[in-house]
Amino acid sequence: MAFFFETLLGGLMAGMLYSLVALGFVLIFKASGVFNFAQGAMVLFAALAMARFSEWIPAWTGLPYKPLTDLLAFIVAALIMFVVAWLIERLALRHLVNQEATTLLMATLGIAYFMEGLGQSIFGDSIYKIDIGMPKDPVFILDKVFPGGLLVNKEDLIAAAIAATLVALLSLFFQKTTTGRALRAVADDHQAAQSIGIPLNRIWVIVWCVAGVVALVAGMIWGSKLGVQFSLSTVALRALPVVILGGLTSVPGAIVGGLIIGVGEKLSEVYLGPFVGGGIEIWFAYVLALVFLLFRPQGLFGEKIIDRV
Repeated sequence: MAFFFETLLGGLMAGMLYSLVALGFVLIFKASGVFNFAQGAMVLFAALAMARFSEWIPAWTGLPYKPLTDLLAFIVAALIMFVVAWLIERLALRHLVNQEATTLLMATLGIAYFMEGLGQSIFGDSIYKIDIGMPKDPVFILDKVFPGGLLVNKEDLIAAAIAATLVALLSLFFQKTTTGRALRAVADDHQAAQSIGIPLNRIWVIVWCVAGVVALVAGMIWGSKLGVQFSLSTVALRALPVVILGGLTSVPGAIVGGLIIGVGEKLSEVYLGPFVGGGIEIWFAYVLALVFLLFRPQGLFGEKIIDRV
């Protein structure tokens, strides 16, 4: 039983990271109707900025206190993502309002390739390390509940806690703030929101900025676990089944979908993998997403996309 709960807990922690990346897709689609294929490139670009500035700032300033230099690197990377978001809206999306969905999709693909190339030109193409002090050694928890306790990785626990905190803060932002309510109004009906004086362009910039911060946190966590390399942009592909499962228009759906897929991957790999030769964790999420596309294309919590057109 303890092994089952270890696997379950590992799946939940992985699912929170999937949810974090999926939130970037959902936020942008809800506000602008754009399926942002550049989200993976944003994760990579933000992680590169964080990794490189965490090296450059101590060299430039001589500051020896690493937590301070990491904080400064995070702030600089966040500011860079704000500028990137503003430029994307100003130079691309503003000129594509009311265009076909295919046009917008191709635009985000172009933005993705441009950001990957720009990141390589500015920050280099080596494998970089993000070390924010998260311990990587395993630890036993709940030893009073299970004999011997449950073995988990401290880094996974901290990463899941960071992701859960950010998700909770975003939920509060959307529910309790004036800007959050304006974002929800734009998501419900662009024309109605515009008719009551909500500026769409400003809202889109805010949403892309929020998605940039989400990408930065996701890139920081994944970069700490795996290292910052250009294959990191493919981490967004792991979030696509999450979006399909939870619903492209639902923030809670991104959270629930991530948890379901994270747990499903781990449990299926451990308990079914030995019977089929392993590898279930690689394709499980995509098969589950395909099933939902066939029988419930709007996902668990999403609305039918046709209703938004």
